[in-house]
Order: sequence, then structure tokens, then C-alpha cells
Amino acid sequence: MLHYKNSDIFYNFFGGNYRNSRRMAKEATNGNHNSASKPPPTPSPLRFSKFFQSNMRILVTGGAGFIGSHLVDKLMENEKNEVIVADNYFTGSKDNLKKWIGHPRFELIRHDVTEPLLIEVDQIYHLACPASPIFYKYNPVKTIKTNVIGTLNMLGLAKRVGARILLTSTSEVYGDPLVHPQDESYWGNVNPIGVRSCYDEGKRVAETLMFDYHRQHGIEIRIARIFNTYGPRMNIDDGRVVSNFIAQAIRNEPLTVQAPGTQTRSFCYVSDMVDGLIRLMEGENTGPINIGNPGEFTMLELAETVKELINPDVKITMVENTPDDPRQRKPDITKARELLGWEPKIKLRDGLPLMEDDFRQRLGVPRKN
Repeated sequence: MLHYKNSDIFYNFFGGNYRNSRRMAKEATNGNHNSASKPPPTPSPLRFSKFFQSNMRILVTGGAGFIGSHLVDKLMENEKNEVIVADNYFTGSKDNLKKWIGHPRFELIRHDVTEPLLIEVDQIYHLACPASPIFYKYNPVKTIKTNVIGTLNMLGLAKRVGARILLTSTSEVYGDPLVHPQDESYWGNVNPIGVRSCYDEGKRVAETLMFDYHRQHGIEIRIARIFNTYGPRMNIDDGRVVSNFIAQAIRNEPLTVQAPGTQTRSFCYVSDMVDGLIRLMEGENTGPINIGNPGEFTMLELAETVKELINPDVKITMVENTPDDPRQRKPDITKARELLGWEPKIKLRDGLPLMEDDFRQRLGVPRKN
């Protein structure tokens, strides 16, 4: 047992920290997430050099994936950006980045974020994590390790080098929501021991870690809660509903709607999503901020739209639902509009044909004349 002869030492070590934590917790209530106990670490001295303006060095974890590769495309358009991608290719592909391989401002690293990464960067977009049920149910332990240990490693990197870090969280933190639409103040209705929990609860812990590092170490954080996103480069057989329906329609297979078909989702085209992420990173708000399209569709409505636009001859069949499938999903994007000046521009009926072209090319199925 420890004995403290000097009561000041005991107070400073325990009582002082306790009071500080109470004060910070009080400040963080009622949405005041911008309070931090320490100023953020100083980045590289080159950032403030008078005679040499260095490029912004940006790390994108999961950058070989669907959303990550589109984000890389957008970041590379700015000639002041150097982009480094770290990906272990569990769900991503080098093909998504082939236009940038060999470019002097681009670097690709095969790396698993559950291991530390020692590099110098100014910003971190932390997207690494399987986002499709097929992949995260295949290896749930790996999924939650990616969410927890991977986020810890990226926060450790941000702390060491003074980088700003953005986490792509998910609408899944709301679980099967009891409020509709979902705004950022809703705490969610999540099954902690279900088959989806490795992803849902993993992202909730990742958000917790982000704010703990922000409050304790002054790390500049940004959290985006992204809703269903679709577009070119999605994995064709990843089990998500838009890619499923489009691939089935192109292959002339029945569109399989999970019962009862009345469950709703909101679909955001990938270019709109990337625009929202960059605005959040460049802005002054920690978040969390919902980024998604508030246009809401039932699964049957989506199937009918895909059938109409891609293959009017296919049938629609009902199949058994998966456990813990949310009944409703629609973002309240008031914060995104007010704080980021962002809202989606591309409607579902305009985005689906763009995705169809990409899928037809990869499946080798041309359009019928």
C-alpha cells in the first residue's frame, strides 16, 4: 500500500487531476466540444518558414479503398499537397490509385494501422476500416482492432508530429435509431454484443479516443459521421445494397431485397462525400458532423429505381434479413449546412448511371444497343 507523507503531492497528483477532469467534463457538456486542456502541438518548423513554403503533407489511411481513393484524387488536384496513402489492401486495391503511382507528390505504403507508423505529416484522414458487413463479419476481431488500436496509433502519430486528424466515423454509431432523422446529439441504440458490434461499437470507441486525446493532449480533431455512400470503385460483391442491386441488374439476376423492404437508407454520391470531408478538415469545428444525403428511400424503392434505370427485365425477390439491420437511416445535416456550408448536389437518379458505367467496365458487360 502507498503512503503519502506529503499531502500536497497527493493533492497535486490525484486531487488536481480529478478537478481538472471534472472541469473539462463540465465544459464538454452541452456540445462545447472545442474546449481542450492543452494547446495543440506545434507542427514542423517548415510550416512557418519565411523563405521556404513546404507542401502540405497529408496521410490518408485506407486510401486505396472506395471513398479513400476518391479523396486522394481530390487532394492531388491541389499542387501544394503531398499525399501519402497507408493501406493493407484488406478491402482496398492498388487499381484504385493506379493513376497516381509514380507521381512525385504521391507515396503508397503497404501498412496495417494496427501497427505504429513513424512518418512526418501535417494532416491525417483516418479512413482505414472495413465498412461492409461481408468484410467486417468475416474478421470481426480484426475490425475492432482496426477501430481501436488503429485509431490509437493514428492519434499517437498526430500527437508526435502536431498533425490535425479527421476520423471517418459512421451513421452506425446511431444503431437502430429511436429518433428520426438522426442528429449529432443522439446517443444511439446499439447492440453491444451483436454481429455488427465490431464495427458499430468500434467506431463509437474511436470517437471516444478522439475526444480524449483532444481534451488531454490538445490534438486538433475532426469527426465525420458518414452515411451510406455510393459511386464508382465500390467493391462489386461487398454486400452493400447499391452495389448488390447494380451488379445483379447488370448480370441479369433478380434484385434481392431484404425483408420487409420498408427499411430506409439515404445515399450520398462519393464526390459529395469527399467535398464534405475536406470542408470539415479545413474548417474550425471538431464535430461530430453528419455527412450524408437526407433523401430517404425504402429498399423496395431503390430496387425499383435500379430496375427502371439499368435493366427493366429483372425481377425483384425478397430474402431473409440480417440481424440488427437498422429500420431507418436518415441524416439531419443542419450542422453540415450551417458550419461547413455543405449539402449534397448529386441526386440518386443521376449518380446510379455513373456507377453503372464503372461496374459494366469491370464486369466486362457492355450496354445493349
